[in-house]
Order: sequence, then C-alpha cells, then structure tokens
Amino acid sequence: MKQRIRRRYLFFLVFLILVLFSINYSYLDRAVQNFIYGRESYEPAFVSRVIDGDTLETESGGKIRLLGINTPEKGEKYYEEARNFLENKTLNKTILLEFSKDKYDKYGRVLAYVHLNEENVNLEVVKNGFANYYFPSGKDINYNKFVITWMECISKDINLCKKSEDKCSECIELKNFDYRKEELVFYNKCDFSCNLNKWEIKDEGRKKFIFGEFILEINREFVIKTGNGTDTENTLFWRNETYVWTGTGDSLFLRDANGNLVLWRRY
Repeated sequence: MKQRIRRRYLFFLVFLILVLFSINYSYLDRAVQNFIYGRESYEPAFVSRVIDGDTLETESGGKIRLLGINTPEKGEKYYEEARNFLENKTLNKTILLEFSKDKYDKYGRVLAYVHLNEENVNLEVVKNGFANYYFPSGKDINYNKFVITWMECISKDINLCKKSEDKCSECIELKNFDYRKEELVFYNKCDFSCNLNKWEIKDEGRKKFIFGEFILEINREFVIKTGNGTDTENTLFWRNETYVWTGTGDSLFLRDANGNLVLWRRY
C-alpha cells in the first residue's frame, strides 16, 4: 500500500514538473543560462555581422547598439579601424549582453554592454582609442568606468585620444562652458594668433561644429552659441541645432584640423 502511494506521489511530482516546465520554459532556460555563465540578467547571443564600430547584429537579438560609446561615422577618421576592432573581437562568437535602464533606442536597436572572455568589449573600444564615452540618456552605474578608461587612453596618446601637436593647442583655453545657456567661451592666451580653420567641436554624440577660416587674435576671446544668429567678430553660432548640450550630462571635445585632441571637458 505504501509503495503504491509512493509511486502515485512520484508520478504526480513528475507530471507537475513537466507542466511547470512547459508553462515557464523561458524562465527556466534563462535560469540555466545564468547558472552556466554565472551572471544574472546577462543574455547570450551569437554575432553574425558587425555593422560599424559601435553596432553589431546577432542571430537572435537583431541589431545591438553598444552602450556607453560612440565611434566615428563612415567617412570620418578611424571609422574603419573601429569597425575592424569590433569585428575582430566579436564576429562569429557568442557574447553576453548586459542591459541598462533602457533596452531599446529610438531606432529599435537593443542597447547593451557586450561581454566576452571576462572583458567588457565596450570599454575595450574606448581603451584602444576608437570611441569616446557616450551616455545620452544620463549616467548609469558604468559611467565612471568609461571616463577613467578614456583618461587611460589619453595617457597612451593613441588614435582618438592622441594629443594635438598644433602649436595653438597650448594656446586655446575654455574659459566658460555654460550648457544651460548653450554658450562656450574660448580664449587665446598665447602671444601669437591662431588660425582655427577646420578645427571642430563635438559633443559625446554626433553633433559637430566645424570652424571655417577663423583667426583668433592674441589675448582675445570668442563665444560660440547654439542657434541661428548672425556671426560677428567675437561670436559664432552653432546653427541648425535647437540644443547641443544635454541636461543629463555631456562632454565637449575640441580637435585640431588633423582630428587630434586639443581639450575635453565634461559636466
């Protein structure tokens, strides 16, 4: 009698497990994955294509936009190098995706930190000078890691972190960075004039101001404002932008005509 009850109990238990498994397979599958990989909330994905330096495509998850970084656009300096770097790191490999507060961007791409062989690939792209850090939705728990990694890259003086050798790179000071008023004030502290033709100012993302033929005289300052005003001798306008600097935090990167870094500031 006891043996019959035991068999019925065992049968019921197996039946219950099968029902739970069929109802909640995805949960159990994720639990098994987490156990294997040792990381909760990380999702494995196989990389089938690398689109550019900060975007790849997976077999199961579609397009993945790497969080925390911004690499050069097609036609810009280091575009190919950034793409090749990410391709060599991830193509035809299984990566782990770590998500932050927003899982999708406005283009429907998945936003994620990519992990492979105990490395944060996003950080590696910055570390090797193929991206600046980029947090358009506001700073998350990883923000400081990316700023520190950017500073390490600057100390190596490589690629996007390479310091300008233009003689005027030591002359130009950022006297004021008022992101609320969308206003920048630069100053020439040297005893010679500086031609800033083809120099550029960029935020963390894609917004860019490129200087035309502009001479900054000795001990003079000039202002750059966002808007469609009329340029004067001491004021230039960053046109066709309603705003450049975000309220959640941003950075300014000033580069010379060769694309090398003159200065950067963050808030």
